[in-house]
Amino acid sequence: MPESVNYLPDCDKGDDFVRPMRLAYLLIDGFALMSYAPVVEPFRAANRLSGSELYTWRHYSVTGAPAKASNGLVISVDETITAMEPADILFVCAGGNPALFNDSRTFDALRRAARFGTIIGGVSGGPYVLARAGLLDGFRCTIHWEHIESFEETFAEARLESGLFVIDRARVTCAGGLAGLDLSVALIARDHGVSLANKVSDWYIHGEQRQASWPQRQSAAQRYGVSHSGLLKVLKAMEEHIAPPLTREDLAEIANLSVRQLERLFKSQMGSTISEYYLFLRLEKARKLLSETAIPVIEASIACGFSSVSHFSRSFKRQMGASPSEFGLGPISHAGRIKIPRPR
Repeated sequence: MPESVNYLPDCDKGDDFVRPMRLAYLLIDGFALMSYAPVVEPFRAANRLSGSELYTWRHYSVTGAPAKASNGLVISVDETITAMEPADILFVCAGGNPALFNDSRTFDALRRAARFGTIIGGVSGGPYVLARAGLLDGFRCTIHWEHIESFEETFAEARLESGLFVIDRARVTCAGGLAGLDLSVALIARDHGVSLANKVSDWYIHGEQRQASWPQRQSAAQRYGVSHSGLLKVLKAMEEHIAPPLTREDLAEIANLSVRQLERLFKSQMGSTISEYYLFLRLEKARKLLSETAIPVIEASIACGFSSVSHFSRSFKRQMGASPSEFGLGPISHAGRIKIPRPR
């Protein structure tokens, strides 16, 4: 990505005139409002706080019809993405299951914008759309943590990272949610200085500017609500070793406990046995792979540490309320039936 924005002079307004940065937003139905607002509102605040029109923006949808957010809110747009006007940065905002989005005209429009020098950005599930269009091949990028497994499985050419946002040459990707505010403030600081960026942060009561590489998720201790150091090490090891799964003896050694002690700890702190919770993690990964990639059932079973497809299918149906084939690249209609072990 360029070190600074290449603002073009407007000859009709004098040599000192620098045109605003032109922002564009492609809102794909199902986008999360919480991911969209942080990548547009800070630029409005920059205009207000600077007393200058530093940024302008236009909105687009796939068909030109108003775009519908995941919470049902409808946002009017200026035009269809195929009629997009020249822009400096285009943010693609997508949510839900971005693997289901497959519109060739939109992909063509994104590739055309990239050819004409537009910086292409993806927010939340937006990087999945960019990758599907072939626009992240060879680029460092990030995506919302919920889509990491399926993204890695589907797009081998993209260089995926797990931070809040990534700026790599003419690509900007963001995990979504409040990470968009960190990205926007970083872009404002780059374009117009740290002083204005700090004012924008204060405007939105954003006390600390998080860096691009900061983790998306809370620590294991916060997510699981446990403090036992041995148990935390085991939970982290489980997440990192889905296939092949570690044995109970391996996990006990990691915790520096006996298997019996670890089982008691799991029962009291996690409300399940070691095997039950490990199975939940493996099947949850399988659900994501099946619903967001074209991976065959047999490959999903292997990727999640099952040596038998029949065992995998039985376990999956018992846990998810539907067979693996029913989850293949379609709406997760049975997701409400997933049995999630809860910490006690």
